[in-house]
Amino acid sequence: MLLYNPISTHLPNPLTLKPTTHHHHRNVTVSSQYQPIPTTVNISIPDESLKSKGFNLHRSITNLNLDHLNSVFVAVGFPRRDTTKIQLALENTDSIMWIEYEKTKRPVAFARATGDGVFNAIIWDVVVDPNFQGIGLGKAVMERLVTELLGKGITNIALYSEPRVLGFYRPLGFVADPDGIRGMVYSRKKKKNR
Repeated sequence: MLLYNPISTHLPNPLTLKPTTHHHHRNVTVSSQYQPIPTTVNISIPDESLKSKGFNLHRSITNLNLDHLNSVFVAVGFPRRDTTKIQLALENTDSIMWIEYEKTKRPVAFARATGDGVFNAIIWDVVVDPNFQGIGLGKAVMERLVTELLGKGITNIALYSEPRVLGFYRPLGFVADPDGIRGMVYSRKKKKNR
């Protein structure tokens, strides 16, 4: 599990605090230095630049063809999914970003986030069509998705990643296991007898 880089929180009257740092078991570092919480991430490819290159950015499931999205999932190695279940998952998604290639009207980059809407969010299904990888589209959806979450005040942002793509997320502010925090996943696999 990767977590968005721990940030400092606002503290009341910073002049009366001792210059010490306390680490809590959450993903937030509380510091005696007053540092504003960032609400945006630098956007490396402006919307206008995407548009001029033939790409349309979308922030809702309107006009998203789920069969085409499923094809992108399969192309990057995800299992083919039931489109009815994809629809339900997207209806229960808090934030969504996807990029459509204007010439084909097909999705070529996608990411979404779910969470409690206040403190926590998890980013899911970050994919870029292999024919469009390496030109910044994955970065474009991730920067905007993180900015949207931070704008809602959500600062505990996590995602799951395959080891081979960890290098993609690190420059975007994600770190593995900050302060020794480990993610766990429920598994139905039977334990081996020793």
